[in-house]
Amino acid sequence: MPKALLVDVGNTNIKFGLADQAGISHSFNLPTNRDQTSDFIGLHLVEMLRYAGVEASELAAVFACSVVPLLNPLLRAACARYLKARLYFVPEDIPVPLENHYADPAQVGADRLVGAYAARTLYPEPASIICVDYGTATTFDCIQGHDYLGGLIGPGLFSSAAALVTRASKLNPVSFEVDAGGPAPGVSTETSMSHGFVFGFAAMTEGLCGRLSARLAAPCFVLGTGGFAGNIAKVSTCFDMVRSDLLLEGLRIIYMQQSI
Repeated sequence: MPKALLVDVGNTNIKFGLADQAGISHSFNLPTNRDQTSDFIGLHLVEMLRYAGVEASELAAVFACSVVPLLNPLLRAACARYLKARLYFVPEDIPVPLENHYADPAQVGADRLVGAYAARTLYPEPASIICVDYGTATTFDCIQGHDYLGGLIGPGLFSSAAALVTRASKLNPVSFEVDAGGPAPGVSTETSMSHGFVFGFAAMTEGLCGRLSARLAAPCFVLGTGGFAGNIAKVSTCFDMVRSDLLLEGLRIIYMQQSI
């Protein structure tokens, strides 16, 4: 089966992946820059393909989900000019096969729907799934059967930390790598912040997943994704599985289901 280019346009980063029937072979990240041009995006796409040893002519299509509408026409133009490939946005061009129970289905972020569908497809056995995604925001999405029930949106760890550092003149950015099994009273500002954020977000995840699972059919499977899920998994047992590639895998699954 020909390759597809997968694109996850987030508020902080744009993630790219090359995929075929065997899986995702290469992935790349670029910062989300709302001032960039279609030529800037297109030239980076060409360079990424060259690095991966793939010709643009080998691409069957480009599948994307985006939460930054401003960049969508630029991405379309870049794919048309530099890749000569058709771009499909999910769910605008290709719907996600979940029953969307949002009061206004169009308000659900494309990334949340794609992640929810990937979770259900990869883990079909549990009656319910809570998908926790650590990005610019932290989202908790609930799937029961093949119904997307909605979820919760909370603060993101890095965006919260950046806001705190901006407002507090004596605080500096710190690493959020911790090697402790539980929070300890910090004897330095770095330890105080790293333990406060890491264990604070772990406690938020544990508490919200516990409360949400009580409202869902059992058994409930908790899946973590996004850049910080692995850090939370080191200090908490709240996850049944962590898949950092969940959104790209969701786009790959949707691509595989099309006759393109």
